[in-house]
Amino acid sequence: MSQTMMSISSLNTKIKSLLEATFMHILVEGEVASVTYHTSGHVYFSMKDKESSIKCVMWRSAVSKLKFRIEKGMHIVVEGSVGVYTPRGEYQFYAVHVEPYGKGALALAYEQLKERLKAKGYFDTQRKKTIPKYIKKIALVTAKESAALHDMLKIIEKRWALVEVIIVDTLVQGEEAASQIVRGLKYADTLGADVIVVGRGGGSAEDLWCFNEEKVADALFSLRTPVVSAVGHEVDIMISDFVADLRAPTPSAAMEMILPDSHEVLYTLEEYAERLKHSIEQKIHHAQRELKHIEEILLRSSPLRQLQEAEVEFKRLEEEFGRIIQYKIECFSAQLPEEKKRFIHNIYFILQQKEQHLEYLLKKIKMSDPKLQYRKGWAQVSRNNVPIDLDMLEVNETFILEDASAKIEALCSHVLKHKVDTI
Repeated sequence: MSQTMMSISSLNTKIKSLLEATFMHILVEGEVASVTYHTSGHVYFSMKDKESSIKCVMWRSAVSKLKFRIEKGMHIVVEGSVGVYTPRGEYQFYAVHVEPYGKGALALAYEQLKERLKAKGYFDTQRKKTIPKYIKKIALVTAKESAALHDMLKIIEKRWALVEVIIVDTLVQGEEAASQIVRGLKYADTLGADVIVVGRGGGSAEDLWCFNEEKVADALFSLRTPVVSAVGHEVDIMISDFVADLRAPTPSAAMEMILPDSHEVLYTLEEYAERLKHSIEQKIHHAQRELKHIEEILLRSSPLRQLQEAEVEFKRLEEEFGRIIQYKIECFSAQLPEEKKRFIHNIYFILQQKEQHLEYLLKKIKMSDPKLQYRKGWAQVSRNNVPIDLDMLEVNETFILEDASAKIEALCSHVLKHKVDTI
């Protein structure tokens, strides 16, 4: 039996043609055994089941359309075809689309991004900014021809027409929507608005998906201006809702939530005005009473009032003093004869005492007269006008001898001392 001989290249080429013609646009289901995201943008991974495995590759053009991230251990369904790399004789599966097994790709991408951003702190309540109570300027990042913008403007006109509105037109649906929303948010952050509202009306999950993009979440997280996410209907919860400082169930609800009701404000102002009026009236009444009290105090303490009171008091004291003096004069007048008699008696008594004392003094003077004090032959010895005894004299000392009729200055030539008996 004759056999046709062929080269390895020919064999691999025939196998390639056979496989690629047989296995085109097929679905393969299995578990991700390994995965590598290459810097070129391609993804290389392998799939396995209980008995075997297969290598897979997904080119960058297809990866860019992938909504979620392929991870090891994930159960997926891959659409594509089998191909052969003829230089090495290896075959692999070329994936053009990947879906999570039993779960939508968008749902999985949503959960993956949500967990990733939560781990980065994008949802932390302590970093969320407070929405001002009274907003002067608002930036609306949405499509300018959308029904959502029309509804928001209608609510603004109804509730708080004083606010300045800046519309930042942007796509809110489609492949370019996420990039435009990012640019719109960054531009709105430079306008000095009090708050930014980003959103759109309802739609399918695919229509709203741009608000679940990571680049939009990054832009929301980086804003300095407080931001409100108002996307879809109440049941639609976007990644932007978690990252924004406030989540509104609808665009219209966002305006209801952040803008005050002008009617309520007017009612409140009217109530405040009434309270202020009542308070002012109370203060005026209190001030008038206080003023009247102060006037009374000033009147009582004024110099004129004090002079008048002093004059009245002086007249009263003058009259009282006059009555007392008159009473004293009457009392003294009644006592005068007796006092006169007593006075004369006292005068006589005092004169008699003085005469007796005078007599005593005259006798004492006579007794003190030097002429009567000294006996004949006796004289007083003095030195430096001070009387001394004779035994105090010293030789060559000058002294004075004095009696009632004469005074002699003498010099002591010698001293002869002997004892004289006192009589």
